[in-house]
Amino acid sequence: METVNNHLTTNILMISLHGYVAAEPDLGIPDTGGQVVYVLELARRFARLGRKVDLVTRRFEEQPEFDEVNDNLRVWRIPFGGKKFIRKEDMHEHLNDFVTNFLSTIRVRRVSYDILYSHYWDAGWAGQKIAEELQIPHIHTPHSLGSWKQQNMMQDAEKSAPELEKVYRFHERIRKEYLVYQLCDQIIATTDLQQELLKEEYGVLERRIAVIPPGMDENRFSPVPPTERKMLRNKFKMQSHDVLALGRLAANKGYDLLLHSLPTLLRLIPDARLIAALGGDDSEQDRKEIVKLKKLAKEIGIDDKIIWEQYVPDEALADYYRAAGVFSLSSRYEPFGMVAAEAMACGTPSVITVHGGLYELIRFGHHALFADPNRPEEFGTMLALPLMYEKLAHELSVNGARFSRRQFGWTGIAKRILYIFDSLRTSRAAELHI
Repeated sequence: METVNNHLTTNILMISLHGYVAAEPDLGIPDTGGQVVYVLELARRFARLGRKVDLVTRRFEEQPEFDEVNDNLRVWRIPFGGKKFIRKEDMHEHLNDFVTNFLSTIRVRRVSYDILYSHYWDAGWAGQKIAEELQIPHIHTPHSLGSWKQQNMMQDAEKSAPELEKVYRFHERIRKEYLVYQLCDQIIATTDLQQELLKEEYGVLERRIAVIPPGMDENRFSPVPPTERKMLRNKFKMQSHDVLALGRLAANKGYDLLLHSLPTLLRLIPDARLIAALGGDDSEQDRKEIVKLKKLAKEIGIDDKIIWEQYVPDEALADYYRAAGVFSLSSRYEPFGMVAAEAMACGTPSVITVHGGLYELIRFGHHALFADPNRPEEFGTMLALPLMYEKLAHELSVNGARFSRRQFGWTGIAKRILYIFDSLRTSRAAELHI
């Protein structure tokens, strides 16, 4: 796809406000996971492709103002909302302060941008105000949708609707999302399912939605020969029939559903184990969730078949994927499921949820397997199949890696997004008769 030469987008403002955004983020701590990886990887590729990028986020605690990543990229932290961590669900009342502080700062420092690219509803709402003020195009990636999250949580949660509203503030979020989706210049959805929900739930015109999947670092996530896989299993004390579940501790991830599927797996593969590498910062909240999961495992009678691990360090992540016999993504809902794409890229047979975007893209039995985690016997059987049949495991390993690397390499994803940036800027310039 050729780049638009006239009015090339050279100065990009990216905004991602919640969590701990940094040049080297500590993944797994509160509100710091797949979205942070997505934003940073794209920013790095934009910079590598010759564009200047400011990745703007919130400054709190004792964070520095800047992380200078390279000559073309910096993480820039703007203070607002005080010194303490703020959950993404509670950003609403602080966003106007961010807009004011940011606009004041760039005017004093005489910084200008060609385009604004925002992430999640909080940055989207603030970004729309900033883009209107600066008269530049605004592109937005939702990452997840409030209406979808609300529907799924109300179906599965133990809490009542008023209790969920108090915690997640869905009504206010969905109102802000609606304004962003109606007013921004372009939305980049990560899946076809997300595109359909944007049209049905928020009334977005199809021509204003581009579907571009997330990417993954194809240099890090790749298969290794069987001899190296065996060495990695020895290193991490993992076995060929181990199932790996890895990620943040959040209700939507469905780890309780995965535990309920294990009796079926164990009937078919008696020596199977679950490697549960969950959580990240050993916070009080994470500890409580692990206690709940351990209690559930004991009630089901599978506690002796689970190895509980700390969150896997980023530098060891690819090797952990490679060492597992099967990777499990058992989410109740999942906008995409990047951990599964990474596991597939490493050649690990994967079983993914049907309640998410990745499910729409794969071919069953060729790239990966899928199942409904709400049906434990179904999900447990799918986990068992690659462990029972070596031929199937090899098929999933080879084709899953090929598919994931070709579909989700970050450089190709970045080029597709830059094409949208450049096209929008050219259109805006034509409208202004420049």
